[in-house]
Amino acid sequence: MQLRAVKEPLRLVELPVPKPARGQVLIRVSVCAVCRTDLHIVNGELKEPKFPLVIGHMIVGRVEAAGEGAHRFATGVRIGVPWLGSVDETCRFCRRGLENLCVNARFTGYQLDGGYAEFCVADERFCFALPDSYDDLHAAPLLCAGLIGYRALRLAGDAERVGLYGFGDSAHIIAQVARYQGRRVFAFTSPGDTKKQQFARSLGAEWAGDSTTQPPEPLDAALIFAPVGALVPAALAALNPGGIVVCAGIHMSDIPSFSYDLLWMERQIRSVANLTRLDGKELLEIAPKIPVRTEVRPYALADANTALDDLARGRFEGAAVLTVA
Repeated sequence: MQLRAVKEPLRLVELPVPKPARGQVLIRVSVCAVCRTDLHIVNGELKEPKFPLVIGHMIVGRVEAAGEGAHRFATGVRIGVPWLGSVDETCRFCRRGLENLCVNARFTGYQLDGGYAEFCVADERFCFALPDSYDDLHAAPLLCAGLIGYRALRLAGDAERVGLYGFGDSAHIIAQVARYQGRRVFAFTSPGDTKKQQFARSLGAEWAGDSTTQPPEPLDAALIFAPVGALVPAALAALNPGGIVVCAGIHMSDIPSFSYDLLWMERQIRSVANLTRLDGKELLEIAPKIPVRTEVRPYALADANTALDDLARGRFEGAAVLTVA
């Protein structure tokens, strides 16, 4: 499905099957999970998409053909395609191992056509082999909801008491990873959303409550997945001295001003930008060992606009996944 302009619905159109360039593989798409970033692109909150654009960056499919020099995956092999689509590997950030900050990075479903389609092409260096224990539908959310959540959890350091603000696609995966690592999980939802609070407890959260309330004890880290800037001072107020707030969304509403005492005592605020291939390798190795269970709501490709609207309105738990094949 194609986006022609911001703040317009996606359109189902016929496009030619793309041809893989050097180093690329052609993928027959099976499923593509729906990300809140897709919603931000459609709503015009991210400013540099190409038009027209096929969105979608949690892609699972099988290799149909390979371009010149692409030898990593055999025809018919199942692979996953994430948000990070390419980097230059030569800029000052790439040389420091921070390819997620590459100044010439290009992103799937944003500057590169993505997976709301029957076919897509991708640089084979940025694709992942997927654990056999996951079917296509349940593997897809790992490729962004899981990866961004995993990077956010890594940035929390050795925090024992971890608060998750916004219990959606990322948080429901990372709650399980955090518990596996021996951390204690506290879940924060929209006020009155007792269904999601119960969902959080079912995945190992020892406490779940409204984002407007304080947890029963101070946190060592707070991971914010909801794109709500007002949660930053609320999360700071819930932290122990030396604690950290990690903002895990690619877009967030403005953070309101707050008094310095909330930041005092060496508390920190930082953001997560994109992902690295190492993040993907580590998560996809650990997920089947836990094993991480992904909750999914399937939609037909033609119902992509409905899936985006349901995501915006919080009508399901876990992740929406478009079924293509």
